[in-house]
Amino acid sequence: QVQLVESGGGLVQAGGSLRLSCVASGSISSINFMGWYRQAPGKQRELVAAITNDGTTTYTDVVKGRGTISRDSTKNLVNLQMNSLKPDDTAVYYCNAARTLPPYITYWGQGTQVTVSS
Repeated sequence: QVQLVESGGGLVQAGGSLRLSCVASGSISSINFMGWYRQAPGKQRELVAAITNDGTTTYTDVVKGRGTISRDSTKNLVNLQMNSLKPDDTAVYYCNAARTLPPYITYWGQGTQVTVSS
């Protein structure tokens, strides 16, 4: 089992920045992928950014050019820095940890609310 605890959400004005953090604990060695997803009211959960154990990063159009995902393996910590926030970024942001090779497994954090005011 892997436990994920997110922090860093909150209320921010449009144009501002926010850093989300996710600390993983438990069977970390089983994980090779960590990512941030978000889900706005009435919408499906979508990938924002991800990072693999070898440091490869992925950014979707949601945050491309405005965000940076990073990890501190010594602390089992993954951060998502988001800049130039827009009201459309308002959502619950979820940390995800997964094993992308068989046997597949995925874990989710509880989520942290990000609200961007105009």
